[in-house]
Amino acid sequence: MRISKVRLAEMVEEATVDCYNDSEKACGWLTMIEDNLTVPFKAIVLGVPVTVERIDMDDADQIIAICSRGPHRQSIPILDIALPIPPPGGEEWVEAYRMWARRSSQAGSMDFREE
Repeated sequence: MRISKVRLAEMVEEATVDCYNDSEKACGWLTMIEDNLTVPFKAIVLGVPVTVERIDMDDADQIIAICSRGPHRQSIPILDIALPIPPPGGEEWVEAYRMWARRSSQAGSMDFREE
């Protein structure tokens, strides 16, 4: 999904409003993804079908997907999950987070800078 620069800026503002550090920004993104992404949904991880049961955050403030296959469960960074086609509802928040994280890492911090 392609998100316009204007919409991306709006989503970044909504997710990170009143955030003072990287940890708070990660929590803001987690909240927006949890509130908007329809789970569970099916996905493929390393060629294996899994069910994304829920979204969470690890101790390093990384947003993760809790995936299952049969009795097995594993946490996988949400940015490492290829969303299915058609995507689940609210997938634009994952894509906005992906774009924000990519730009933030290129800029050397978690601050969003529109180019």
